Amino acid sequence: MIRALLLALFCAGAAAAQDLPAGLEARAVFGPATGAAERLRLRSTTDIAVLRPAIEAYVARHPGLAVDYEQWSSNGLFEVSRADCAAGRAGADVAFSSAVDQLVELVDLGCAEAYRSPLTAALPDTRRWRDEIWGVTREPAVIIYNTRLVPPEDVPADRFALLDLMRRADHRYDGRIASYDIARSGLGYLFAFADSLEATTFGALLEGFGRSQAVATCCSAEIIDAVARGDYLIAYNVLGSYVEDRHLPDVATVWPQDYTLFLSRGYMIPRGAAGAANAGALLDFLLSAEGQGILARSGLVAQSDVAEAARHDSAERPIRIGPALLVARDAQKAAAMLRRWRESFVERGATP
Repeated sequence: MIRALLLALFCAGAAAAQDLPAGLEARAVFGPATGAAERLRLRSTTDIAVLRPAIEAYVARHPGLAVDYEQWSSNGLFEVSRADCAAGRAGADVAFSSAVDQLVELVDLGCAEAYRSPLTAALPDTRRWRDEIWGVTREPAVIIYNTRLVPPEDVPADRFALLDLMRRADHRYDGRIASYDIARSGLGYLFAFADSLEATTFGALLEGFGRSQAVATCCSAEIIDAVARGDYLIAYNVLGSYVEDRHLPDVATVWPQDYTLFLSRGYMIPRGAAGAANAGALLDFLLSAEGQGILARSGLVAQSDVAEAARHDSAERPIRIGPALLVARDAQKAAAMLRRWRESFVERGATP
């Protein structure tokens, strides 16, 4: 944890010093900083500290390779990738994003390089499309709560229980429930879109958020830390991997029993990438048993065995990577979703 905090502080200072462009949050180099025989530019929405063990393990096996890691906001990564594609340049060798609907749009626009291997072919249909985008991780969208301030009888086991909390006559949870601002978070928008397809409770949830003055705010880390402090008592649809990474004793998670959304972060090789061969090799490493083990220890691959499913007693709903996500990218549908969301939430928090 201390190591992660130090790295985060270093990256924040580096970002300020380098005057990074909008959307680019931090940079790091893995492997030789200079003199490398080959370089791979990896643009990712994943915090450097979280993916660091996997990238370090990979470059240790390829001593002549340096990985230039760029940490982006999801919307920033999409915009720079789309601009590069329109200009006929690759820009990077890998785009790795939690906002997989954005990568699906890029693939549909012809911005991706094809790649196939036994490991990519072995992925389930929900985690690959056209041999141009692949789901590498397996992460639940969870409800989190402050264990000091939320009594056990109030812990919402599912969305129906969350609705009951938002309707309480004593207004105990008014202004104390938070979620992503989907206008500023590509991941938050993706979860909201998936909910709108899955949940019979979606309309009631939006009404409940409005009634209880729920807060739409930025960034997984900000939401989780605010729950730990008690600024918010409960947060909805938070990416479980980020909760695990922060190891906060006063924050616990719930996999909603009605259903739990599962995200697989998308991996795409931009069209014309100079390092396409290395990008494919890195993808295979991340999908290998060793790579998946490292990602699991980093909280990016949740367990899927029978015991784990029974412990959470939740129906799993994977967010399928494929053309269905293009509906989420439709401008009119997105505008309607954003309008409904803004009408329900009090907006607060810094721009990611």
